[in-house]
Amino acid sequence: MHRANATTMERQSQERALRDRFLRIRAFSDALSGNLSDADATAQSMPDASPAKWHLAHTTWFFEAFLLRDFVPQYRLFDTRFPFLFNSYYEAEGARIPRASRGLLTRPSLEEIRSYRAHIDEAVEQALPDLSPAAAALVELGCQHEQQHQELLLTDILHLFAQNPLAPAAWQRAPARAVHAPSQMGWVRGREGSIDIGHGGSGFAFDCESPRHTRWLHPHVLADRLVTNGEWRAFIEDGGYETVSLWLSDGWAWVRQNSVEAPLYWRRGDEGAWADQFGLDGLGAIDPAEPVRHISYYEADAFARWAGARLPTEAEWESAAEGLDPSDGTFADAAEAAHPQPACDRPGLRQMFGDLWEWTGSAFLPHPGFRPAPGAVGEYNGKFMSGQFVLKGGSCATPRGHVRASYRNFFYPHQRWQFTGLRLAKDV
Repeated sequence: MHRANATTMERQSQERALRDRFLRIRAFSDALSGNLSDADATAQSMPDASPAKWHLAHTTWFFEAFLLRDFVPQYRLFDTRFPFLFNSYYEAEGARIPRASRGLLTRPSLEEIRSYRAHIDEAVEQALPDLSPAAAALVELGCQHEQQHQELLLTDILHLFAQNPLAPAAWQRAPARAVHAPSQMGWVRGREGSIDIGHGGSGFAFDCESPRHTRWLHPHVLADRLVTNGEWRAFIEDGGYETVSLWLSDGWAWVRQNSVEAPLYWRRGDEGAWADQFGLDGLGAIDPAEPVRHISYYEADAFARWAGARLPTEAEWESAAEGLDPSDGTFADAAEAAHPQPACDRPGLRQMFGDLWEWTGSAFLPHPGFRPAPGAVGEYNGKFMSGQFVLKGGSCATPRGHVRASYRNFFYPHQRWQFTGLRLAKDV
C-alpha cells in the first residue's frame, strides 16, 4: 500500500509539473506578442517568415491535432477550418495554405486567435490528469515545439519591422550600456581521438539528436568567444565582401545577386560608414564588442577563411560543450529581451550557449542509426536533412532551458534572419 501511495504521489507530482510547464510556456508566447497590433501580427515580410498571428495559432493547432483530437474522447475541433490554415508542413495531416500565403490571413483576427489559444489551454489542462504516458510525451513535445516558435516569432517580427522606414521598435530600448573594446580572442584545445556525441541520456531530446554514436576528432582548437562586430568591420574594410577567393562558389553568387555588403540589419550613417544596427529595441549604434549577428553560412565561412581559420564541426563543438551549463548565457527570459551581450571576462570557452546560434561546417544529416518517430510527428525533422547546415548553442531569442549540447538547429546556407553568429576553429 505504501508503495502504491508513493507511485500515485509521484505521478501527481509529474502531472503538476507538466501542467505548470505547459501553462508557463503558453503564457510566454502571449507575453512576447502582447505589444503587437492586429496589423503587426498579420503581415508577412517574406516567404521564410510567418506572421506572429500564425505562430500563435499553429502552436495551438499542434496541441489540438496531435493531443486533443487523437487522445481525448469526444473532443471536437474548435473550428473545422483551422487545420487547413494552421498546419505547417505535415503531409499526413492533409492540405494546407501555402507558406508564402500566410500573410493573406486577415481573418481570423488576433483576438479570435487568442480565444482559440485560451480554449485549447483549458482543454489540455482538463485532460492532463487522464493522459496516458504516450499522450503526456506529446504535451512535452508540444511545449518544446512552442519554444521553437517563440524564437521564430521574435525573428519574424524583427524582419517585419526592419522593412518599415519608420524603424519601429517592438519594445523600449534598455538603458544605455557601456561600450567596451572587444576582449582579445583566445584559443582552447579541443578533445581529440574517439569521442561520443548525440543524445543518449534521460530527459527530452528531438529525434534528430539521437542516437549517441562515436566520432573521431583530429587535433584542433576553438576560439574562446564569438566573433565580434569590431572584427567583422575589419573584414568589411579589408574588402571581405569583394574578394572572390574568400567565398564558396554558391556564396559568391549569393553575394553578387543580392548586393550583400554587411550583416543583415546593419545601416549606414550620414557619412556612409556602417554605424547602426536594427534590433527588436529599434535602431542603435553598432557595438564593436558585441558578437556579430544575422550572418549567413556563406558569410561565416568567408570570414573564417579571411581570418586564417575555419568553422568548427558539429562534433568538435558538441564535444567541447558537454559538461558546460546550457543555461549559462543570454537567452529570451523576458518579453523585452533578445539582445546578445559582449563576452564576459573569464578563462575558458565563453558564449557557448545563448547569445547567438553558431554556424558549424557540418551538414544537417542523420546520425548513424537515426529513425524518425512514427506517424505525422515523424515529419518534424527527418525530411529536412538535405542542403542545410547545423547550428549549435541557442541564441538570445531562445527560451532559457530549451537547448543542450546535443541540440541541432538547422538552416539553409543563405539564411540569416535568425540570430546567427560564428566561432572560429583551427587545425593544429
